[in-house]
Amino acid sequence: MALRDKLRERVGPYLEPGEQVQAVWLGQSGPSPYMVFLSYWVILIGGHYKVFAATDRAILVLDAGKLAPARPKRLRLRAPRQVKLGPCSGLWGQIHIDGTRYWVHKRFHKDIDAADAALAPSSEAPPASPLS
Repeated sequence: MALRDKLRERVGPYLEPGEQVQAVWLGQSGPSPYMVFLSYWVILIGGHYKVFAATDRAILVLDAGKLAPARPKRLRLRAPRQVKLGPCSGLWGQIHIDGTRYWVHKRFHKDIDAADAALAPSSEAPPASPLS
């Protein structure tokens, strides 16, 4: 089973009834992951791993363990879905949710783009009629 499929399954208990997951990804808070070039211990001690889920109603931020960063432990935050997260760039992109900076690896940037794309207004709206 692919990582994203596992993440979708694991965030299921934290969803409200009828809520649909649009995108999931992993990230971390704390010091910049670029600090690993100076000392791995800074990241190991100061980093806090998170599982993120963008649903049709909200953005969920779930705490995860250091030894199993893809296994959510508890719901940290349920933020409004109207927040645009990207675009992300670089090896470690930054997103901001509710005033907190999170670091997201390049592997998951397309998931953030997918979450933002789901916010775009529907193109199925009827065209405006011209005035006569």
